[in-house]
Amino acid sequence: MIFDKQGTTTTVFQENTSLETFLKNLKKGYHDLKHDHIIVNLFSFEHLSAGDILEFLELSNTHRSLKKSFVLVTEKVSYDEVPEEICVVPTIQEAMDVIEMEEIERDLDL
Repeated sequence: MIFDKQGTTTTVFQENTSLETFLKNLKKGYHDLKHDHIIVNLFSFEHLSAGDILEFLELSNTHRSLKKSFVLVTEKVSYDEVPEEICVVPTIQEAMDVIEMEEIERDLDL
């Protein structure tokens, strides 16, 4: 698992592993990430379904309950295919934009 920390945001991605192993490692390393906004870059996975994305729902809900952003990045599954509790965007830039907007909303207590 590879971490790229920039300010209060950490991007997590993985090369050459299964989604199941990646998710297991992410949950194991979550303690070190829980104080940051998290972007999960899923570009290295060739095949993803809405069901695969739902595997991140529990971790996403836990992280969002701590008032931190949790954004999945993939072009293989659109945000229309998953519940609105989980944030899916097609690019890293859009993930950064989502985090910025959510921080503004939290600052305004919306």
